[in-house]
Parts: sequence; C-alpha cells; structure tokens
Amino acid sequence: MKKTIIPVIALTALLSAAICRMSDMGVSEKIDYISAFIEEAMLEYNVPGVSIAVINNSEIEWAKGYGVTDIETNAPVTETTLFQAASISKPVSAMAALKFVQDGKIQLEENINNYLTTWKIPDNGFTQNKKVTLKNILSHTGGITVHGFRGYKKSEGIPALLEVLNGTAPANSAPIRVDIEPGTAYRYSGGGYTIMQQALIDIAHMTFPEIMLETVLSRIGMDYSTYEQPLQENLVQFAAAGHRREGELVQEKRHIYPEMAAAGLWTIPGDLAKFAIEIQKSLKGESNKVLSQKMTQLMLTPYISDNYGLGLGISERAGKLFFEHGGDNNGFKCLLTASVNTGAGIAIMTNGDQGSRLCSDVVAKIEKLYNW
Repeated sequence: MKKTIIPVIALTALLSAAICRMSDMGVSEKIDYISAFIEEAMLEYNVPGVSIAVINNSEIEWAKGYGVTDIETNAPVTETTLFQAASISKPVSAMAALKFVQDGKIQLEENINNYLTTWKIPDNGFTQNKKVTLKNILSHTGGITVHGFRGYKKSEGIPALLEVLNGTAPANSAPIRVDIEPGTAYRYSGGGYTIMQQALIDIAHMTFPEIMLETVLSRIGMDYSTYEQPLQENLVQFAAAGHRREGELVQEKRHIYPEMAAAGLWTIPGDLAKFAIEIQKSLKGESNKVLSQKMTQLMLTPYISDNYGLGLGISERAGKLFFEHGGDNNGFKCLLTASVNTGAGIAIMTNGDQGSRLCSDVVAKIEKLYNW
C-alpha cells in the first residue's frame, strides 16, 4: 500500500486549524473536554479526587470537582471540598509577610533576629558576615536547612513550633539552622518559612491562623481557607483525605502540619484562584486589597535565583511569564500557575501521591486548549 505523505506546510495548517477549533469551543464544551481528560488521568495515576478552578481574563471561568474525597466514605469531591495546599501555603504566607513590610512592622533586609523574641537563629560561622533577612527567607536564599516536612499523625504527638525550630522531640525534622552564608545561593527551605512564622507571631502577638485570616484570607475573600492545624473538627467533614501512590489511604487520613507558613493551609482551588487574581489585578493597579502595586511587583521580582521571587516561582512558557507554586504533602499534591500579564491561570488540587503528574498533564492540556 502506498504511504500518504502530508507536506509540512499542510500539517502545520491542519494543526493550526485544530487549535482554532478548540479555542472556539464554548465554556461548557471546554469543561466537558477537560473533564474527560481529568477522569482518564485519575485512573492512570490512582488519584481518587481532583478539584480545579480555571481563570480567564482574571476571573474564575469555571470550577469543578471529580471523584471522591475518601475511598472509605466515597463522599464526592465538590468545588468546595477542602484540600491541603502543602507548599502553596508559602506564597500565601509570603503575602502576609510583605503586608507586614508594607505596614512598617518589619524591614525586608534587616536581620530577622531583631524581630524574633521567642527564639533566635543561632549564630555561627556562616552568619558572621551576613545575617538572615526576611528577603532571604521569602526567596529561599538564607542558607537555611530543612527542605520540607513530613507532617504528623495525631497519635504521634504534635510538636510545638519551638520544638520544630530546635528539632527536639516529638519533632521529626532536623534543627533549623544556617549552613550556607545568607544571600549567596538559592536553596529551597521550608525551615526558613517556619522561622518567618515565628517572627510574624512575635511581632503581632497573635496566633498564625489569626494573622493569616486578618492579613490575607479575609481581605481577598478566601472564605474556605484556614491555616488551623489540625483542621477544626467541624470542618473535617468537608475535607479530603490523603491517599498513597496505589490509592490506599494515608494513615489517620490526614497528617498535621504545625509548620503552618510552609505547609499548613487548607483551601479550595477557587480560593487559590482568588489569590492569583488579586496578584494579577494588583500588578495592574486594579486591586490592592493586601499589597500595593509596587510591593506585588517586588514579590514577582527574581532574587538571586532567576526563577524565584519573594514567595513565588517565575517561569516563561511560549514567551509568556507565569508565577506559580506547587504543593507536596503526604497524600496531597497541587499546583497553582497564573499568567503575569494575560489574566490566565489554573489552580488544581488532588488527594493522591501521584497527583503532581496529573496536575502537570492537566495544566498542559488546558493551556493548549485555551491557546495560552
């Protein structure tokens, strides 16, 4: 049989036509198209539940839940099901810290120990010439140890914040210390954000969940979000449970994270979308519910690392700039990505340990569908 050879020009035209047809879909058609893809990906990656919100023109165009919150209860995921945001907690808490800077409560480039009263970063040879600043902490350039946190089962005993900082029982992580000269290199550090958590508490004389509610969550309208750890009993019924790689439940269903600034946010994709939209509008001077236009621009300005600002990653795709952050807690994986200039964005949350792969696949599919 003779092979049919399609010229490159003709193939390009066919692909362009296909992209145009997809971008001409109505919203309901796009939802159906993406929903079918998500449901297939959930089976492929053993992810029981997914929730997503899609931003278009700096508005939430649609949000939807898929699957179940818990393989034991089989309760359905809805668009208001709570998920652990994991490390997406960091940019939201970074916004609170920058609000403290904006209000003159803390200096961005001053020794953070000047604001810490309950605990201090121990000085050593690495801090002799340069001290850790809030700017270092937000940008992961403080030379601070402890990449991330495993969380705790309630039956294990939950450490106080000081025990986490010092790495003493029942904390399951190492002491948070400086082992690289501050300001010389980028190295991701959940430990740094835990120091920031203590600093904000010492400055405000409030609990961290109270600080976050007053400073960020209530201002943006993130009404389904809380930094309370453990999650309040009256909210557990609305929360997803975490699941392992093969789909089995995490022991005790949800780990507890006293490292709230780094990993403790419970939220929904719609609230993360509101956070992204506030950044997009603040950059344009259209909304400054938390940060000024200038401070938001600073948040998205790379510092030492070319791809990380003050709380958010910065990337370029197809010639367009995006701000973003992923999340990885036990049994929960999620991703927030949004355009700096075009008003596009996606927040997607899962309750499965292979959810990161699902999130990446879904984001790529949506960006192609919307021709972003």
